[in-house]
Amino acid sequence: MGETFYSLEEEGVDRLFLGFEYTAFRLETLQVYRAPEEAAELEAFLAGADQPAEVWDMTQGWLAEVSGRIAQGKRYQRVRVVTEPLSDYLRYECAWGYAYSTMAGEDVRVLSVTEGTWPEGVPRRDYWLFDSVRLLEMHYTPEGEFVCAQLNEDPVIIVEANRVRDQAVHHSVPYAEFAAGFDAFMHRP
Repeated sequence: MGETFYSLEEEGVDRLFLGFEYTAFRLETLQVYRAPEEAAELEAFLAGADQPAEVWDMTQGWLAEVSGRIAQGKRYQRVRVVTEPLSDYLRYECAWGYAYSTMAGEDVRVLSVTEGTWPEGVPRRDYWLFDSVRLLEMHYTPEGEFVCAQLNEDPVIIVEANRVRDQAVHHSVPYAEFAAGFDAFMHRP
């Protein structure tokens, strides 16, 4: 294992995002993430309110980064494994997260399975893979709270992360195609 980061705001994590040359890939497998900075936004979404302005300002920063890097010829891609029916958190993440990320140019894909099943060959772990050679493993509590991120430099693990990425991309659909089967609050009609 390489460096361990206890916040995604640390300089070492920034270096990964600012330093990748071609691709940044994210595999997301948890059905709920418990991030304190999302609590007000999630509550507003569930109440049918508008997105809070202060949270929208933070979202704008990420979207500007993504669209700016894409304009430089770089690629952001993620596969989000979801179980249906969608949890309240997944509905919020899709409607108020991925809908905007895709507009910024991120290639968001969804691998949907029914409750109680899981896609074969896709582990229940999260990571960022930069340029197919730098792996940032994301660790969470069972409740979805961030614990740490670890840079893994083991070539065998990195090759496996590339295989998982390719399989997950192959079996997923673009976010727009997935979202077309839902209403604005990500309920199936």
